[in-house]
Amino acid sequence: MTVLSPALSQAGEWLLQSGIQAPNGGVARYYRSDLERNEPISTEITGYAASAFVYLFEKTGRTVFADRARRAADFLIQDAWDEELQTFPFEYPGRPPAYFFDCGIIVRGLLAVWRMSGDERYLKAAVAGGHAMLRDFDAGADFHPILELPSKRPVVRDARWSRSSGCYQLKSAMAWHELDDITENHQFGDAFDRILEFAMNNEQSFLPGSEDEHRVMDRLHAYSYFLEALVSYGHDVCEGVERVAGYLRQIAPRFLRSDVYAQLLRVRLLSGVDAEPGAHEVRELEKFQASGDIADRRIAGGFYFGTKGGEMLPFVNPVSTVFAMQALEMWREHRAGRLERDCRVII
Repeated sequence: MTVLSPALSQAGEWLLQSGIQAPNGGVARYYRSDLERNEPISTEITGYAASAFVYLFEKTGRTVFADRARRAADFLIQDAWDEELQTFPFEYPGRPPAYFFDCGIIVRGLLAVWRMSGDERYLKAAVAGGHAMLRDFDAGADFHPILELPSKRPVVRDARWSRSSGCYQLKSAMAWHELDDITENHQFGDAFDRILEFAMNNEQSFLPGSEDEHRVMDRLHAYSYFLEALVSYGHDVCEGVERVAGYLRQIAPRFLRSDVYAQLLRVRLLSGVDAEPGAHEVRELEKFQASGDIADRRIAGGFYFGTKGGEMLPFVNPVSTVFAMQALEMWREHRAGRLERDCRVII
């Protein structure tokens, strides 16, 4: 097993010790360091955390990470899943709406824990979640981004990326690709192929998508989801990497999301596209980690969401943390000449 660097060990300890994961297994959207409180539990973020705990277990062999992965998965299938509506509301307890993107991330998290544990409950729940995505979100030409609950009527779309259909949805649809491989139910594979075609047609118009720099930075995060999915299935991402890097350089002095650096670095390394500029991304990414020497365990080792006007925003974010943790470990493996470009592990 890999011995993690101090920075990555600290990120793992933050996930374990900060309280970002509640006793019931659910994970808060982020910690507000200015208000000293966690935001509500997010089903999507719990899905990401399940995958991250599996990754940490596989890297370290520490059973505490496997236990936390199972705790997150148990929460998703026992508490988060709405049996009557057959879907995952976006916050717990049971707050509507339901997001296509969130559901796919949750299914991938459940599949990660199933592969680690062999517990068929997680596979059964993942299959049910995949079928729910097919049943509820399919709009024919594309896929609804958000549904009202309990009616499951599509929410009116607007200019915000998260409230519109777009190429970023391909990351979530990776759940269907995995389910197709596991179950050989080609409904899942056919749906993935349709969303892949839609995403390829949408990607050129997705960026910049706005004249507001803050919204463009948010779209870089979403567009990077698209690149993560593409690289996972062997598609050329060279042009996309350069687009993200270019916009990132332009906007970063005024508004910057740490997750964009992490996502860009992961795609660089997995694709083999001009990896050396990753050294800059590593240096910038490391600035967002709260020192492990900080006495407050709610903060120590976690990664902040971003900066605005050069000032750190007060959000210690689990998604920023797990993306950065994986990106930095991949960089270390790349420099040591032992990076395995297994794109299935991308969180």
